[in-house]
Amino acid sequence: MCATDINHYLENNQNWVKTVLSQNEEYFDVLKEGQHPKALLLGCSDSRVSPSMVLGSELGELFIHRNIANVVSHTDLNFLSVMQFAVENLGVRDIIVYGHYGCGGVKAAYENNSNGLIDNWLANIKDVIRHHKSELNSIEDQNTRLNRLVELNVLEQIENIKQTSIYRQAIDSGNKLKLYAWVFDFNTGVVHDLKKKYNIKPSIV
Repeated sequence: MCATDINHYLENNQNWVKTVLSQNEEYFDVLKEGQHPKALLLGCSDSRVSPSMVLGSELGELFIHRNIANVVSHTDLNFLSVMQFAVENLGVRDIIVYGHYGCGGVKAAYENNSNGLIDNWLANIKDVIRHHKSELNSIEDQNTRLNRLVELNVLEQIENIKQTSIYRQAIDSGNKLKLYAWVFDFNTGVVHDLKKKYNIKPSIV
């Protein structure tokens, strides 16, 4: 992408500011007072899955953290710090793990080739593959198998959140955190709630 293309984003920004102010002159006055997000969202870094655009959220509605394949790693101080700040400082009670079908990170983990530094990160997903090996091997179509792995990875990250000290301390303090497992489908643009899709009991997700 050339410099001219990048500068186009600045032009878009200026046009957006004009549009926002034409609809609400006090928009930025309210925004600068502080944030009160409704949920913490852990999504994939894939450029095609922008949560704000797909979910139609406004500025300040979602506290967002993104990484390769939406992984909750217990050694990732970045995400753990984000989660702690969201729960303890911002008072967030809803946490969404937001994956997507066609995830390159999930596919790379499944193919198990050498990819360099990222292999250390993908080891988290390889654990998911190992835990669900029988189910995955029973699916003949590879695309369907990878889609199921995407879902299993999202559900596994929900379980990883439950094992964090942040989650446990919140529960022990009487703060009921609600966890959501969502997957975005490029083919339709629809975000699937895995809890409803597979009739998972609320106590699990």
